[in-house]
Amino acid sequence: MKTEQNIKIQLNQTFPLTIKRLGINGEGVGYFKRQVVFVPGALPGEEVVVQATQINPKFAEAKIKKIRIKSPHRVKPVCPVYDQCGGCQLQHLQYDQQLMEKRDIVIQSLERHTKMDVNKLNIRETIGMEDPWGYRNKSSFQVGQKDGKVLAGLYGLNSHQLIDIEQCAVQHSQTNEATARVKRILEDLNIPIYNEKTRKGIVRTIVTRVGVQTGELQVVLITSQKEFPKKELFISEIQKRLPNVKSIVQNINGQKTSLIFGEETVALAGSEVIQETLGDLQFELSARTFFQLNPTQTVKLYNEVKKAAGLTGAEKVLDAYCGVGTIGLWLAEQAKEIRGMDVIPESIEDAKKNAKWHGFTNTKYVPGKVEEVLPKWVKKGWKPDVMVVDPPRTGLDNQLLQTILQVKPEKLIYVSCNPSTLAKDIQTLSSEYEVKYIQPVDMFPQTAHVECVSQIVLKEEADSR
Repeated sequence: MKTEQNIKIQLNQTFPLTIKRLGINGEGVGYFKRQVVFVPGALPGEEVVVQATQINPKFAEAKIKKIRIKSPHRVKPVCPVYDQCGGCQLQHLQYDQQLMEKRDIVIQSLERHTKMDVNKLNIRETIGMEDPWGYRNKSSFQVGQKDGKVLAGLYGLNSHQLIDIEQCAVQHSQTNEATARVKRILEDLNIPIYNEKTRKGIVRTIVTRVGVQTGELQVVLITSQKEFPKKELFISEIQKRLPNVKSIVQNINGQKTSLIFGEETVALAGSEVIQETLGDLQFELSARTFFQLNPTQTVKLYNEVKKAAGLTGAEKVLDAYCGVGTIGLWLAEQAKEIRGMDVIPESIEDAKKNAKWHGFTNTKYVPGKVEEVLPKWVKKGWKPDVMVVDPPRTGLDNQLLQTILQVKPEKLIYVSCNPSTLAKDIQTLSSEYEVKYIQPVDMFPQTAHVECVSQIVLKEEADSR
């Protein structure tokens, strides 16, 4: 006898579904015969008819065939390739509702990955943008060729087909213009475009970055080899057609890899860096340097870090994953000392320059991993009172988590770009630490990404307050 539990969804099966919530990747989530179904493009509250596209042991994926009852928050996407590109997952959702759903994604992650009572946690309303378009200061578009025409864009959702993007709605207008003109120059000069299958050709990726406050523009060409034909002509054409370009750089990546940048970088013309301003601070950005992609929201994010740190001038602060020193320098005026580290040596050099440029003498930056450097400092008698972590999407390295539990800084400010790994790390730290609050910040409108600033304190510190 068949029961509801053992009736499995079949591939290509069509069935009705009510969407309950958004998943971490922005897809609608519903339940059919108690099985979880993920539906890209569907919104909470919608009643849809879907067709199963993939069956996994624990869930199914499906596509919308028909929307029977539409969400009142559904809007028309502004981008013509929105459904193909996959870069933005939520253009079809009204912006104020995006902010509410992002807070819910954080709550879901905590419910799934921690043993805490989420109802008792202080999870604040998401801080959004006044204008949630054209905010990205950097684009990295893969290059391809079709019928003699140079294409530049992103690979399609779940495919290796290059989607040519003429005008990206979330990119800054200057990066859109720069990419379009570089494409035309490559086409006009007939410079060989790299082919991933044959591994022949030269140009792999066009990276453009703008200093939003300074207007300075950088063009980086990722090539498969150091030598490429018509290099001088290419440089002079960029200077002629894009007169506001301050920095033209080549990066060489001959590896078969999904990583954009290779190890070798060569300045072709102009400066090696461009300048950017955040609040009262100026930063030098070299081609490979990590820098937040949304400067407007970065100021809000860093101000939340400053509030959460609550410095008095007496604290020793560790800026883990420091990059070019942005967060640490944001806090430096209110700290006794800032120390930071990063695995990219160029970032450390930039951090040192940035600190010196701003006249800070209470900073120290070294290359390396936090979990390796910090224990050595502790042995020498230097222990942080406040530790700021801003890790990649994978979250904190397990060795680093154990280091934090051993060193026990009084306060941990966790800047996260992935609610799932944030929740897992909070659970690991919960033996010694308590979450005071979590503040979501929308760094990437129109996408399912949500950044969080969490104030996490030692339990004995929390108890004494």
